[in-house]
Amino acid sequence: MFSGAREAAGLSVTPHDMRHFYASGLIAAGCDVVTVQRALGHASATTTLNTYAHLWPTAEDRTRSAAADLMRSSVVSADSLRTNPLESRSH
Repeated sequence: MFSGAREAAGLSVTPHDMRHFYASGLIAAGCDVVTVQRALGHASATTTLNTYAHLWPTAEDRTRSAAADLMRSSVVSADSLRTNPLESRSH
């Protein structure tokens, strides 16, 4: 059934490709290794990590993201003070 639908749609994806897509989507959504392991039916988290470890953000990635968020919120706060000077005095 899958092959027929895939050919009719003109796609070249395999069930294996779809499995990797699903796993990477779970990881991108912030799911932990045990959640992904269970979703994929891996016998151990080691199997999941051996295959997908490169997709989880590192501590450095989280640090960069946190710094960028901090800078973004600082700019918004500073802009708010500059554009609403009377409102900022009441705080």
